[in-house]
Amino acid sequence: MCYDIKASLEAQLQRALRRGDDDAAAQIREELLPYTDLPLFHASGFSHPRMLVYTDDQPDFPTVATWGLVPHWVRDAEQQKKLWNQTLNARGETLFEKPSFRKAAQSNRCLLYVDGFYEHHHHKGQTFPYFIHRKDGEPMAMACLYSDWRDPGSGELLTTFSIVTTEGNSLLAHIHNNPKIEGPRMPLILPDALAEQWLQPLQDDRDRGEIEALIQPYPEGELTAYTVSRLRGKEYPGNIPQINEPVVYPELQE
Repeated sequence: MCYDIKASLEAQLQRALRRGDDDAAAQIREELLPYTDLPLFHASGFSHPRMLVYTDDQPDFPTVATWGLVPHWVRDAEQQKKLWNQTLNARGETLFEKPSFRKAAQSNRCLLYVDGFYEHHHHKGQTFPYFIHRKDGEPMAMACLYSDWRDPGSGELLTTFSIVTTEGNSLLAHIHNNPKIEGPRMPLILPDALAEQWLQPLQDDRDRGEIEALIQPYPEGELTAYTVSRLRGKEYPGNIPQINEPVVYPELQE
């Protein structure tokens, strides 16, 4: 699963700035940043933060989107709110089958760049949060789906997204051990060389097969993880820079 992430402005802008376009950087900061919730040192998907995604229609310049995909067939705001928390993640193995995701899987794929994500480890009845990131310190390109939905009541156009998940690698097998959830799971993180392929249009079953072939666990040797402050409850310090500093829990040292 992937319900908690860290997304700095620098990570979110990496793709737009890869060509050294200073004008694009200025435009994003002036025109888009005020409509996001960045920076997000820690954000839960259940708070539906607004971030930047790179869509198949606009792969080099970001779009502001809200976490929690709203399918095109949603009737009204009431149905949207009931569904929202159920579409934070999209299971990669069934993308082209589930009603909430199959249209987006076919023609609305996007990338979300983040610094890393958080996952909870269960130990003797308690949970301990880990921050997971690339060993080289570079942002992660997470495979996502997006949807444009217009609220028939207000007329507002809402762009939303869901993070695709896949089977967890051996690192996540240790961390993501919730006994109530079948797993382990992890977000679909795309190697830099394959990120472009996620945005390619589908013309036939062969193209679909190439997309499905991308749905693989990220190599565990390229990730690292450490425990951090509580992300839930009274001990949660909030969306502050120190939230992902290492914290040692004596309970886990046994």
